[in-house]
Amino acid sequence: MNPKPSVFVTGAAKGIGAQTALMFAKHGYRVGATDANEHDLQALKALLGPGHFYRRLDVTQADDFAAVLHDFATENKGVIDVLVNNAGIAFIDDFEKVPLAKHLAVTEVNVKGVQIGAYHALPYLKKSSRPCLINMCSLSSEYGVPSEASYSASKFWVKGFTEAINIEWERHGIYVCDIMPNFVATPMMQEAHGKIVDSIGIRLTAEDVSQTLWRAVQNRRRVHWEVDTWRPRLLRAMNKLLPTTVRRAAMKHLSGY
Repeated sequence: MNPKPSVFVTGAAKGIGAQTALMFAKHGYRVGATDANEHDLQALKALLGPGHFYRRLDVTQADDFAAVLHDFATENKGVIDVLVNNAGIAFIDDFEKVPLAKHLAVTEVNVKGVQIGAYHALPYLKKSSRPCLINMCSLSSEYGVPSEASYSASKFWVKGFTEAINIEWERHGIYVCDIMPNFVATPMMQEAHGKIVDSIGIRLTAEDVSQTLWRAVQNRRRVHWEVDTWRPRLLRAMNKLLPTTVRRAAMKHLSGY
């Protein structure tokens, strides 16, 4: 009897991560659910039930990340079929009003966490017959977003990293992509207030994102998977055709600066 396919999800306790874990479990995957918050992880366990893997994980700690990946893979005959680098943090405020430590934490989690996860998961992904690496990106990687400077910049990094590794790991048979949602109604966004949020609105749910992520795993064609409603998607497509000066002016207006 073949073992269940496996997916390892970081930041799995709430929001997009939790919906992703539930989505894969529904489709017969064994889920490796990890999160820095042990209490929230136990709440997810109550939803998913037994038969899955739950472990507290700070994605910025390379040795811990490697150890947890090893433990999960060992329970799946040394294989991880899908890694979802979802863990991330964000805030919205003027750059200089936020403590430097908070800016650096964004870089640590959103950049370093993705880097570490990909690096240590590679040996287990290579053993899969249909491996995928999926990084959580954002539409804020298309043009720098005022009041989200550090977060937006971190997602530019994720986008570039994904593009590079998508090419590099093709030789291993590993499909690499990122998911690029607009603002999503998640616990993280409940604390986000600013003109940019009011201007664009929050029209997506975590389930919208997890459904796109699932399509990506099945389709395996695109490098970037945008998640948005049709109207802003159309406006963004038109905006890409405009000169940078016009795009800058539009972003300045939307963000209220």
